[in-house]
Amino acid sequence: MTYEIHPWELAWRELDVDELVRTESTFALSNGHIGMRGTLEEGEPRGLPGTYLNGFYEEHQLPYGEAGYGYPEAGQTVVNVTDGKVIRLLVEDEPLDMRYGRALEHHRVLDFRTGTLRRRTRWESPTGRRVVVSTERLVSFTRRSVAAIRYEVVPDDDLQLVVQSDLLANEPIEQRSDDPRVAAALSSPLVGEFAAAEGARAVLAHRTRHSGLRMAAAMDHDLEVPDGHRTSIRAADDLARFTAAVDVPKGGRLRLTKYLGYGWSAQRSVPALRAQVEAALTGARQTGWDGLLAEQRRYLDNFWEVADVDIDGDDELQQAIRFALFHVLQAGARGETRAIPSKGLTGPGYDGHAFWDTETFVLPVLTYTVPDATRDALRWRHSTVDKARERAEVLGQRGAAFPWRSINGAECSAYWPAGTAAFHVSGDVAHATAQYVAATGDTGFERECGTELLVETARLWGSLGHHDSDGGFRIDGVTGPDEYTAVVDNNVYTNLIAQQNLRDAAAAADRHPDVARGLGVTREESDGWLAAADHMVIPFDDELGVHQQSENFTRHGEWDFDATPQENYPLLLHYPYFDLYRKQVVKQADLVLAMHLRGDAFTSEQKVRNFAYYEARTVRDSSLSAGTQAVLAAEVGHLDLAYDYLAEAAFTDLHDLHDNVRNGLHIASLAGSWTAIVAGLGGMRDHRGRLTFAPRTPPALRRYAFRMCFRGTRLSVSVEPGQATYRVISGDALRVSHHGEEFVVEPGDPVTLPIPHRDPLPPPPQPKGRAPKRGGQVSG
Repeated sequence: MTYEIHPWELAWRELDVDELVRTESTFALSNGHIGMRGTLEEGEPRGLPGTYLNGFYEEHQLPYGEAGYGYPEAGQTVVNVTDGKVIRLLVEDEPLDMRYGRALEHHRVLDFRTGTLRRRTRWESPTGRRVVVSTERLVSFTRRSVAAIRYEVVPDDDLQLVVQSDLLANEPIEQRSDDPRVAAALSSPLVGEFAAAEGARAVLAHRTRHSGLRMAAAMDHDLEVPDGHRTSIRAADDLARFTAAVDVPKGGRLRLTKYLGYGWSAQRSVPALRAQVEAALTGARQTGWDGLLAEQRRYLDNFWEVADVDIDGDDELQQAIRFALFHVLQAGARGETRAIPSKGLTGPGYDGHAFWDTETFVLPVLTYTVPDATRDALRWRHSTVDKARERAEVLGQRGAAFPWRSINGAECSAYWPAGTAAFHVSGDVAHATAQYVAATGDTGFERECGTELLVETARLWGSLGHHDSDGGFRIDGVTGPDEYTAVVDNNVYTNLIAQQNLRDAAAAADRHPDVARGLGVTREESDGWLAAADHMVIPFDDELGVHQQSENFTRHGEWDFDATPQENYPLLLHYPYFDLYRKQVVKQADLVLAMHLRGDAFTSEQKVRNFAYYEARTVRDSSLSAGTQAVLAAEVGHLDLAYDYLAEAAFTDLHDLHDNVRNGLHIASLAGSWTAIVAGLGGMRDHRGRLTFAPRTPPALRRYAFRMCFRGTRLSVSVEPGQATYRVISGDALRVSHHGEEFVVEPGDPVTLPIPHRDPLPPPPQPKGRAPKRGGQVSG
């Protein structure tokens, strides 16, 4: 399948039923609280239906062939909640179903500026009756609990039309995969607790069987039709239905506006939830459809002013970058003390869990574009710090051990090398916390949440590590970002992220001594953090002149890439882990990621040598890798390669490079495409609040520009061959650096500076068949 190329929208013409499951992900709408997959309003045909509420899950037992101490006992799986998207249409007595009759025209558009999904279908029934159906759907950015649909039908002749607008719970979902990355199958997870209907409004309330969470969904309608119609409404446990039968003359129109309200709670009663969703509906109806559209447009106009990326020279990539930014915004805009799942709310992949993807890949985008969303995501982490302390205690450590994967903050990974040993997640939380505070100056957040996050994660490293006989501080027996090299000593990424964590915690304690005292921080403990940071062990292979991803990594055997068939990727599904663990094969950027986030810990020469060495061993069996490889490729001088990795990150979902977009989008990879532009080509770095740029232009682009905010100032950077221009969009003057030259950019006074020439380096090789791809498939 192919999408039409437009700079501000994703459009798909014609209808291929087999491709619906992919477009249901790409056309998904969300505001971070409510998520709706892009299924057709008629409900069928469909690929994988899905409506999700952030943080709403069901528990299930985790199976183990052999039990082990500290293994999590319960898993969590996102629930497909009550579906309010369904609006069925009968033309005379024939149901509109895209599998029957003929679709004379079918066009769907996801509009990045209006924040809506539009659709126009001209359909001919099996007996020759014709209608034009036009719909528009939104999930509101400004009203967290509200979604709405405008559904219009224009017949070609005098016809009786019947519309059925539903709230439908416990939709049957077909499970088509044994892939462990796919969600656990849940059968009828919702138990009905309340159903009511009156006039054009209905409410259903349900709870989950095991987690005990409670949700309510409500719908209300405005019907605009010619004279001569009949309506009815009814509600039962799993179905509420509003029905309208209308005689529509040729040239006439049936217009139905459906307003939806959603809410959930672990504590509130059914009456309270019912009151919440009905209030949301009343407010939405008062504002009206046109008002909701206007609010949505204003919100997005503000977002694009601070976040847009403009590319000259690759129209398809331009579309992909804005698609990526739009979905990253949708994933985090209104999460508000909930996690940002790895798939956002676009599908059930990975059971709806949040990983370290959020802090390391998604929050940097939001920090510099929608910082309030980053603050809220970090407040969710802070709300789970007690669970992280409990997890650390189970593992015999102090401080906070944040989970590898979770919905409610408790570890629920049955893969013990990650769920038990991937302590870098705590460092990732700390890194995102310090980055947010440095970029925003939000001292209120630092006092309320940030200092505790930094202190408790620092305590974990103080407990987990130890000083060896030479005085070095070692962190042994951990799993870094590369899951093909698990349970190792002194993973460089982990040690460097811990080093900065320890220093940031000590600095925060000094800035807020009263908060530190309340957390029991002593001068002795703070000095111990600094001593550990100063003596952190960073393995280096003197013979090869490169850093070791972990101790002795460069002494492991080489993987035979030439003898590995392409169909055997991802390797984790075709080879035993023990063989992967003992070879120099890298699933995803690990040491290369360390050179991005802690680039201040490496020399320029080390980055060049390290990048070439690990490029030849990284297979990218993870969608998290391409964006990071783009950043370092650009920094060390491989601009063509950086551009190729940028494209792979951006097209991960639009070209379904991993052949699994049916289960939801790869939000971190989409975020990685922004990072590849801003931090890669633009060379943006922010080490402890010092903003620097080192832009370069790849030969494939004539020009590119990006926007971001820093300390309340909105900044535009425009780059073309030979020069870059910095301009303040709004806010105060900024002190920044361009290729090492510090300057101040003032409002109303753009600064244009030359880009120093650099000779390109010979491109390093990748493992056989694993070069970056813009189309086709890269498994993972």
